[in-house]
Amino acid sequence: MTDKKLIVENELAQHLNIRDVKGEKIINTKMSQLCCQLAEEGIVLLENNGVLPLQKEDNIALFGRSQFDYFYVGYGSGGEVNPPYKINLVDGLKAENVMLNELLLDKYQKFIENHPIQDSLWGQWPRHLDEFELEDGLLKTVSQQSNVAVVVIGRAAGEDRENELEPGSYYLTETERSNLDRITNFFENIIIIINSGNIIDLSWLNNYKDKISALLLAWQGGMESGRALANILVGNANPSGKLPDTIAQKYDYYPSSNNFGQPEITEYVEDIYVGYRYFETFHPEQVLYPFGYGLSYSQFTVNSNASIQDDSILIKVQVENVGKVAGKEVVQVYYNPPQGKLGKSLRNLIRFDKTVELKPKESEELEFRINISEMASYDDSGATGNPYCYVLEPGQYDILVGTSLLDLKLVCTYDLKKIRVTEKLSQKAPAEYEFNRMFPKRVGNDLEVAFQKVPVRIENLKEKIIQNLPPKITIPNKDNLYLSTSKTIEELILSLTPTELDSLTRGEGKMDSPLGPKGNAGILGGTTDSLREKGIPPITTTDGPAGIRLNYYTALLPCGTALASSWNTALVEEMGKVFGAEMKALKTQVILAPGMNIHRNPLGGRNFEYFSEDPYLSGKMGAHYVLGVQSNKVAACPKHFVCNNQETNRNKNDSRVSERALREIYLKGFEICIKEAKPYSIMTSYNKINGVWAHYHYDLVTDILRNEWKYDGCVMTDWWMQLAQDPNFEHLTNNAYRLRAQVDILMPGGLSFTVKENDNSLIESLEKDDGITIEEVRRSAANILRFIEKIYA
Repeated sequence: MTDKKLIVENELAQHLNIRDVKGEKIINTKMSQLCCQLAEEGIVLLENNGVLPLQKEDNIALFGRSQFDYFYVGYGSGGEVNPPYKINLVDGLKAENVMLNELLLDKYQKFIENHPIQDSLWGQWPRHLDEFELEDGLLKTVSQQSNVAVVVIGRAAGEDRENELEPGSYYLTETERSNLDRITNFFENIIIIINSGNIIDLSWLNNYKDKISALLLAWQGGMESGRALANILVGNANPSGKLPDTIAQKYDYYPSSNNFGQPEITEYVEDIYVGYRYFETFHPEQVLYPFGYGLSYSQFTVNSNASIQDDSILIKVQVENVGKVAGKEVVQVYYNPPQGKLGKSLRNLIRFDKTVELKPKESEELEFRINISEMASYDDSGATGNPYCYVLEPGQYDILVGTSLLDLKLVCTYDLKKIRVTEKLSQKAPAEYEFNRMFPKRVGNDLEVAFQKVPVRIENLKEKIIQNLPPKITIPNKDNLYLSTSKTIEELILSLTPTELDSLTRGEGKMDSPLGPKGNAGILGGTTDSLREKGIPPITTTDGPAGIRLNYYTALLPCGTALASSWNTALVEEMGKVFGAEMKALKTQVILAPGMNIHRNPLGGRNFEYFSEDPYLSGKMGAHYVLGVQSNKVAACPKHFVCNNQETNRNKNDSRVSERALREIYLKGFEICIKEAKPYSIMTSYNKINGVWAHYHYDLVTDILRNEWKYDGCVMTDWWMQLAQDPNFEHLTNNAYRLRAQVDILMPGGLSFTVKENDNSLIESLEKDDGITIEEVRRSAANILRFIEKIYA
């Protein structure tokens, strides 16, 4: 049980959680322990001149309002959880008997009392909080009492609340800069803590040179934030976090900086060169802290050997702790493919693993096996002579091993003599309009940014859909009856009227349904009396991914970026198991999580919900999150499929992206998660992808998700949808248009944000000769019933 003196109900928490919360303020002890450990392992130590860990005799001057008003999570549906307690930094340090400057604490407490956090409407939450302006007189007194300054800089963003290129968001405020100037004049030992769900500008570090003794990126660690951070500061835990994103020297260096936040159209000009793939290929000198980087209080040696075995490579890595304290290390494996005709990133993460905690002089051997086909690239232009295929172009494939991009060593080279096609596909979800994308051009020994036209659609989508309409359902032997009914799934579907099928393929129509626990996101499945009479139970959905968003006290988990920074998939899966048990106890069957979108740009409002700029790291984290949750026979629902990479005009923005970038970057994380963890459900995104809203996207949902990846689960919309007419079929609108794509359920059931009731678009389309077929509707019904069966089997 958590120590009562660590239970903090600060003002920020009160304003974030305005629901009528019920239940006891208790939490599973194992969940508290896991949340604390993951928050610890997600903290990234970026600088340390020896000031950390703190010594028992140190007296600490805590600066920054966030020491009390800590940002435990970001805003919106992914963050508004009601935990039974939250531990801020002050209480975390006090629990460890750290000597804190009481004069300074009193000054901050009085400032907070006189500058309360104002209530905010949805999407207007504060990105930062008013900060206490320091004066030299106070600093002189405090510096005579304390020998170490700890400065906490807090930021938050969220759903419908993008970060912005302004002071108080991506940049420091004038007060923060002035305070740092003064603190560095009075203190020799200064520790900076960034409490944010997003990367912020760190170029100001150059102004202070060696005056900053240590720098930690603490992210948003959930309810255990303060305890975890205190454990790192005092040395109870050894930092082992690694960056899941690249921190550039300035915002303009990010390749998406000129193509982010546009209201109508976003052209993904950077193509596959997202994050470190861009910097490592074109401009490594523009990086402040590279992807995969993070320091420890200990030191490790990494020795690798590799052997080529037919079409795979076996790598064995020996990690030894040669330092003086116990700790963990992350081993990262990258490949560098030949540029060939397609052009490629010079570094591509393909494997990683984290050691157990190694005591001094202890070692562990990690083993990795890589299939050669995993290094293939997608040819969406036919440049290799193999259009719409994954290909391995001839040349040398270098395998590199290290603990970050800074210390990689070549361990093996696979020499391919001739081109090899690893997978034959067909054009799916291509661009509808031409635009330019980045392409590497060889200039001497370097690669420079050039541009080429993105290939556009040549396939006839209408003809493809007509040729692939589903056949009539046949009734199999009655060996597999559906739940408690006397019918097979097929018999049950055939017994449903068009009206019942219409009801089954949309939610009940509102959030906080009386059919589920208070505060639920909506109900699907048995939403009507007639469906329940036929044995179809109601299924409760609940917002995530930082916890179960109900009107009950539930665990507040570390944010997605913090989880990814741990690089500890086993620990994430263990957390998922306890999380799923918590879902089951609260009688909710679907958690709308994990968030799987890519950190395309550091200003993304919901980046805190998502894992990384890298699709492999994102996919592995998501897969283990799902495996843990679904071990309890409850459903995870990875989201938002796909390219929900900004909040600006997210309901109407058209993400224009090449098919190659879709497959290699934005779909890849979902693909890994789906193939490895088999989530029961998937949620589509709000935005368009190459001109088509995700909830109508036949290419993405039917062709890629279901046909290529063999996904047999349920696909639901994000909450409400944009109304539209299928441009290829006159009598396909709204719900009929959606079901043709095999987006099975409209959630929460009303048509749109402004039209809460349902329409007759499905029934009307069924009555038309060129409308949706009854077999298509029954196909989605089957997807839904199989999904429900997995939960109740």
